[in-house]
Amino acid sequence: MEIVSRPPTSSKEQQKVYQNWFNFADSDTDGRLTGTDATSFFAMSNLSKPELKQVWAIADSKRQGFLGFNEFVTAMKLISLAQEGHELTSDILKTVSLETLNPPFMEGLDDLLEKRPSLISNGNSEATENTQLQPTPQKSFFSTKSKNKKITSLSSVTSVIDGLKLLYNEKLKPLEATYRFNDFESPFLTGSDFDAKPMVMLLGQYSTGKTTFIKHLLKCSYPGAHIGPEPTTDRFIAVMSGTDERSIPGNTIAVHADLPFTGLTNFGGSFLSKFECAQMPHPLLEHITFVDTPGVLSGEKQRTQRSYDFTGVISWFAAKCDLILLLFDPHKLDISDEFKRVISSLRGHDDKIRVVLNKADQVDTQQLMRVYGALMWSLGKVLNTPEVSRVYIGSFNDKHVNEASMGPIGKELFEKEQDDLLLDLIDIPKKACDRRINEFVKRARAAKIHAYIISHLKKEMPALYGKAKAQQKLIENLDNVFVKIQREFHLPAGDFPNLDSFKDVLSRYNIDDFEKLKPKMIQAVDDMLAYDIPALLKNFRNMYD
Repeated sequence: MEIVSRPPTSSKEQQKVYQNWFNFADSDTDGRLTGTDATSFFAMSNLSKPELKQVWAIADSKRQGFLGFNEFVTAMKLISLAQEGHELTSDILKTVSLETLNPPFMEGLDDLLEKRPSLISNGNSEATENTQLQPTPQKSFFSTKSKNKKITSLSSVTSVIDGLKLLYNEKLKPLEATYRFNDFESPFLTGSDFDAKPMVMLLGQYSTGKTTFIKHLLKCSYPGAHIGPEPTTDRFIAVMSGTDERSIPGNTIAVHADLPFTGLTNFGGSFLSKFECAQMPHPLLEHITFVDTPGVLSGEKQRTQRSYDFTGVISWFAAKCDLILLLFDPHKLDISDEFKRVISSLRGHDDKIRVVLNKADQVDTQQLMRVYGALMWSLGKVLNTPEVSRVYIGSFNDKHVNEASMGPIGKELFEKEQDDLLLDLIDIPKKACDRRINEFVKRARAAKIHAYIISHLKKEMPALYGKAKAQQKLIENLDNVFVKIQREFHLPAGDFPNLDSFKDVLSRYNIDDFEKLKPKMIQAVDDMLAYDIPALLKNFRNMYD
């Protein structure tokens, strides 16, 4: 097949061409090119199915199930490269000069574009339909495995995230509201929770380099950043993308519906006065939000003097974050009581945790070996897992590694370790959609178990007299209740909530006020996990599979 090359075009002309193509291909005119529309449009390139499969896989690296305009441009450049005979790989866009790359040849597209404006201006909808690419009707995502199951139409859904939003509001949220899951575990999810950019939280004792780490990645400072040997960061700072550089107070951020921080209002004004958002224009922040935290304190007196639930806030952020970095200093390897509580609050999010031994160039190679061993020993006692945690070694600041003290082997080690961690960070946006699905499924399982627990406690309450005494006895024997429910419904022990925190919240409620078990709600969540989510993912997989 001979490809007819297009005449050279400038960057501005290319953007105009791509914008016209994108508008034409996007049948829903919602700024999202779905797989159905893309299949028809990409077919004009006359590339083979394996080549188009690779084009979609690279362009939709975040696995959203659709292409925005930027991803569409990436797909067009990949098609151009494939038409020129290049083999498509995930790194090809980095190795090939894109400035001289012209738009691809799309057979028959120019004729369609010439007809379309006049047809639209004449209001001839019938003719317009003949010239536009016609998507095939979308099938319902929902199966009918269960009898009397209410089938929800998701024909308007154009992404995996939108599908999760709909499933949450129609199937999971009613269960959470009925058994007050939002009071025990996590507040209700909002649209901003689903749409938020991936977040990375940095934890560690004071002066372990958390703020410097963020500055190292951004290559510049951010509003509100303070660095020093003393505890300088006394507040939680969310470093986000914005049109200009500014700091926004916590009370303002918490009521902003478009940001995923509305749930922080539950921690009160004392915390919100210690929370702020630093906004600035930066290409990295368009994909990732960083959360800088106050240094973890040592000593019981300092812990009790905090005016808010520090561990609770950390737990809240841990559930929202895609990655949690625990930073250590070679000279501060001791893990204080508060740090132990903080690490314990990360239970259930072990897959997100990365340990970083920062400022490692301050010791020589021999000392570094001993420091590394001591850190692993300390972590082994706190994490309570048989697996060995991966510890990244580096010095994340703007200074060069001191080769005189570390030697050539130490310098090479630092560079490899830092590259590994940075690659982990770079992969975060690509894995964001998978992470959202993972957290959604985890939440659904937890909400279902919560419903079993609450309804069982309700069933054990007496009908008339001795309710207060019965409630106290149930709370005291809650561990046995958990075991009984686990055996009765064949549930995994690891999915049950933390016993102490559950007791604490339960003691504030009257168990008799809760609802009895509603099997239809449980069945709806089971169907969602077994059929709806798999069908949703199947619908938005690579359409060339």
